Amino acid sequence: MSAKLLEIHPDNPDLRKILLVVDALRNGGVVIYPTDTVYGLGCDIHNQRAVERICQIKQINPKKINLSFICYDLSHISEYAKVDTTTFKVMKKALPGPFTFILPASGKVPRILDTKKKNVGIRIPDHAIPRTIVKELGNPIITTSIRDEDEVIEYSTDPGLIYDKYIHLVDIVIDGGYGNNVASTIVDCSNGEFEVVREGLGDITQFV
Repeated sequence: MSAKLLEIHPDNPDLRKILLVVDALRNGGVVIYPTDTVYGLGCDIHNQRAVERICQIKQINPKKINLSFICYDLSHISEYAKVDTTTFKVMKKALPGPFTFILPASGKVPRILDTKKKNVGIRIPDHAIPRTIVKELGNPIITTSIRDEDEVIEYSTDPGLIYDKYIHLVDIVIDGGYGNNVASTIVDCSNGEFEVVREGLGDITQFV
């Protein structure tokens, strides 16, 4: 089966098209979508088979997968992660934005692939498409970038080339225009500090 290429306006997403994506996610689909950084690969956090598919696509050992979620807003975050007051204030200033915050996982994080993760990465991208998907789905989606960690190559920015590469691996590729080729900045807040573990598009120093 071939993936569907779905063109969605990045600033004013067509709700009818968003609901097609939501329906695919609810049925175990894997979707590629734009963010405020690189294009992402995602699925419903509650669908174990879909998570396994993402692991296969990215050739990740399921036991070693680092989970990151896209949430709709800060109130969504508190359901899935434990956030102290200082961290919350920084996140409130920095999000939506090009950051992944690593936080202690709450008890509501589903036990995925028979592993219980102590920490979870949280993203609220400054992009209408993934946030609207999550809002309509009613829960976060697992996200991982399609960017190659060793080199920046063209397929990570051009949705047409992304589609050509992943046509037989995913269910939907959303064309939201050209993406960025710099990933999010990862900030580890799991110990009450703000440790940058990967420099990306965001500069956390202006918010701390």
